[in-house]
Amino acid sequence: MLSMLRRFGRTFLLLFLLMPLIFSGCVSQKNLPYLQGGNYNTRTPVAADNAPQRYRIQAGDVLSIRVQSTQSQLNEAFNTVDTRAVFNGDPGNLYLTGYSVDDAGNINLPTVGRLKVLGLTVEETQAAAQQQVARYVRDANVLVKLLSFKVTVLGEVRNPGRYFVYNAQCTLLEGLGLAGDLTEFGNRHNVKLIRQTTKGSEVVLINLTDPALLTSPYFYLLPNDALYVEPLKARTDRGNAGNLALVFSGISAVVLILNYLKVF
Repeated sequence: MLSMLRRFGRTFLLLFLLMPLIFSGCVSQKNLPYLQGGNYNTRTPVAADNAPQRYRIQAGDVLSIRVQSTQSQLNEAFNTVDTRAVFNGDPGNLYLTGYSVDDAGNINLPTVGRLKVLGLTVEETQAAAQQQVARYVRDANVLVKLLSFKVTVLGEVRNPGRYFVYNAQCTLLEGLGLAGDLTEFGNRHNVKLIRQTTKGSEVVLINLTDPALLTSPYFYLLPNDALYVEPLKARTDRGNAGNLALVFSGISAVVLILNYLKVF
């Protein structure tokens, strides 16, 4: 009986020591909701003005250029990308057939030759290509799309990875949605957005719980953006608690075995 009480006492002491670590591994509910604020209600929508940034073509981008006209044979000379491949295959394969922007900022169109697109928007590129193609194809309609719009989402999300985007106005929330949203251990107050510019990389911290996010210039993602979601301290605490529990369980098992051997 005395030995049983001693074992019970050791078990109680173990749980008591582990209790702070167990509770420190829990995530508070107030840290989970996005866009927290007292102005939202069920009757009147809260407006947030924010115009999407216009992306400008950079070296290394890949474009789809399609020409539509009654001259089908001439159309095919320009239409190197099969639009069905975008939805039925690996978008990465489109690099093999799309128009790549070289280091000087040019694309090379059949018959037309080099066309400078560096620094232009997709709409401006379409207008420039339309003007040049019209010299060779009668009544042509030119459509230009950016194929290399991809974002990378890493860290405490459910499905980290690289994702191709087919929406020119993709928001930060949509980007996180592609990765299955944050886990409960994702730090919603400190998401890093890494953006490539002509001068290099820039990093900005995003607070997903702040309603001002809707009016932030970083609310809309740009091609080649990367998002990194930092883990909360609770993630480490829970891992440490689990490790300690295993250690103490092992020690308790050894003590029980030794006590059992003493009996015999």
